[in-house]
Amino acid sequence: RIEMQHFGVRISIIEPGFFRTAITSTDTHKRQLLSCWDRLTQEAKAAYGDRYLQGIHNALNMVENSFSPTLQLVTDCMEHALTSCHPRARYSAGWDAKLIYIPLSYLPSAFTDLF
Repeated sequence: RIEMQHFGVRISIIEPGFFRTAITSTDTHKRQLLSCWDRLTQEAKAAYGDRYLQGIHNALNMVENSFSPTLQLVTDCMEHALTSCHPRARYSAGWDAKLIYIPLSYLPSAFTDLF
């Protein structure tokens, strides 16, 4: 963003949280996970265990429930960035971006690794 400023190009960064889209579809992730799991050797499967696989499935189900279905939050940020006389440098769309991810980005890496 700052590098392009020299050329007169203004950049606005849109940092969305998680929204229900095709890329966040947990069905796709689950199919890919099972495909990888099926290709593992028996030794690797034994090392990870069935609880590991079930834990990932449960986590995907839990996370999917927190995804926002309201994509308009993102498109509103885009519209404002494109049409405003004085667009912001950064836009955060979604409650998770504003309350979790943006504050975490200011913390030391050791803390965010624990989170």
